[in-house]
Amino acid sequence: MFIAMNRFTINAGQEAAFEAAWRTRESYLEDVPGFVRFALLKGDEPGEYISHSTWESRAAFEAWTRSEAFRRAHGQAPLTGVLAAPPRLSVYEAVITQEAPAPA
Repeated sequence: MFIAMNRFTINAGQEAAFEAAWRTRESYLEDVPGFVRFALLKGDEPGEYISHSTWESRAAFEAWTRSEAFRRAHGQAPLTGVLAAPPRLSVYEAVITQEAPAPA
């Protein structure tokens, strides 16, 4: 399992605009090989957000970053005036994973 996270810092008062941009955008992820899940996380600190995507492997994530779907997803409405700084990417290989048991 492979995790990719972009950390965002949003200008004060722009949180609703940032969340709306994510809610209304097309992700193009549903048909991407190796994609597992996505979450947009809001932190406790004002203006702190993280986009969190889970992939079957690093290779699957890297293939996504070179795909037409990636270009379409990232070519949508710019966040001019919303972002306080460019996002910071962090990537991780899962060493240990644990999931809740399936309901009986």
